Amino acid sequence: MFQIVEKKLLIKFPLRRHLHVLSCQIPNILDRRKLVYHLAEPDKNWQTISSIIDLVILGQGNLKKINFIFFPEAILPFQYLPEALTMLNDIRPNTVCVIGIGPMTLGDYKKLLQQFDIDNQEALDSVNEDLDSGDIETLPVNCCMVVVKESDGRQRVFFEAKSHPFGGEETLDSDHYLYRGKIFPFFRCQPSCYNFMVLICLDYAYRDIYQSNINVIIEKANQLFFETRQKLDLLAVIECNPKPEHRAFGDVARGFYGEYLARAPGINDTVTAFCNSSEDTVSPDCASDTCYGHSSVLIHKNHKLRPIEMDEYSIDDFDGLPLGRLRFGTATRLHYFSLPFFHELDPRSTRTPLKVHAVFRADQGGWERINSDELASNK
Repeated sequence: MFQIVEKKLLIKFPLRRHLHVLSCQIPNILDRRKLVYHLAEPDKNWQTISSIIDLVILGQGNLKKINFIFFPEAILPFQYLPEALTMLNDIRPNTVCVIGIGPMTLGDYKKLLQQFDIDNQEALDSVNEDLDSGDIETLPVNCCMVVVKESDGRQRVFFEAKSHPFGGEETLDSDHYLYRGKIFPFFRCQPSCYNFMVLICLDYAYRDIYQSNINVIIEKANQLFFETRQKLDLLAVIECNPKPEHRAFGDVARGFYGEYLARAPGINDTVTAFCNSSEDTVSPDCASDTCYGHSSVLIHKNHKLRPIEMDEYSIDDFDGLPLGRLRFGTATRLHYFSLPFFHELDPRSTRTPLKVHAVFRADQGGWERINSDELASNK
């Protein structure tokens, strides 16, 4: 069952300023051995990830303003996790990094939760309860890591296991079935009064005969609104998804933002950010119509975005859905854009709620900023 637990963070986002996101649409190479997916080129993955973290730490220009860093699902090799934590300890305070970790076993996942048990006690208790039910330590786990550098410089680390397998994992036999996580943090930043959650790909659209993941999130956000007048400000979804615009995702977005059955004040101003792997991703089960990429940002219809079509991104209404969408292309890119802070969501304002500050492409082991002339050239 999908269970939300609140986690309080000491975060002081700058007042009267947009929040800034670096969404990393980078490739992943997967293979399958003994019915379980693995990262085929872990060293190459780490080189890419470390080059991006170096870029953030260096912080040239306005990159020093980054508040959120999003990496795709299942991108960080498990063996490089200590190095990643060491590097991320050098990012600036008040910064959050979300990154998917490559496949591991449930036994390894339990050890991670034990190592960081102060911030992951609920997830650890859930894993221990599941382990008591049978010999399942070898079950594969697909999880993500949320690394937070608080305003006082303290590093906090949270883990979240996926609650539903992706297409290639749904058909695995019972001895190799993916472990399903049940604990999902709801991060509350104080004193900034900013709230966010993280999901892994199909967790956004998954439901069973008992409940819908997204409906549980809406109910939690509504409860927060009625008790404190705060809302869910950001919902981040990291993916390694060959069908990022599948009908199921559109249906959930339609219900999330449409208010067709009941008003949901807790999520009216929620920004949903999808970070997918790029078109250079390779999976052993890819069909001919596979299309990775198309990372995107969704915002409620009350905060309309001006339609635009450009080489690197476009702005539309997602085929008539009750929202505005910033939609990127499929190539390997780093997308640097701003998120609206809660006080800038007033529909009476003429201020643009979302703005793309920069797009970076890979260049000889590093990253090159695409110049404004190229970025502004309309199709």
